[in-house]
Amino acid sequence: MNIGIASKLSNLTTKAVRYYANIGLVKPHQNTTTGYREYTEEDVLKLKFVGKARKFNFSINECRELLSLYENNNRTSKEVKQITLEKIKEIDNKLKQLTDLRKELTYLSDNCHGDDKPNCPILDALSKK
Repeated sequence: MNIGIASKLSNLTTKAVRYYANIGLVKPHQNTTTGYREYTEEDVLKLKFVGKARKFNFSINECRELLSLYENNNRTSKEVKQITLEKIKEIDNKLKQLTDLRKELTYLSDNCHGDDKPNCPILDALSKK
């Protein structure tokens, strides 16, 4: 199938499908006559897999690792779980950072009068070195 059909079936943009092929996450057959890539059902399954993994915020390298585990029938679920637990830890760290950032901005916003005077603790905080 061509890239348009692979894109539609995998729920990815053609740009994403082309990118994943260019970096080797999927390896479609190159038609020597037309020069176009031809995608198989297996390629589409891999594209769907990568698309879902990306929605879980896995990096390209993590997707590559997960795909290799997916393709390896001798894998252990322990390996997959470890990658997932590391991702959860990363998300928890980001959530803490965002929560702290929200608290700080809320504090600054609460202490800004928001009136016609030039004094502004928000700008003061942003301008501190």
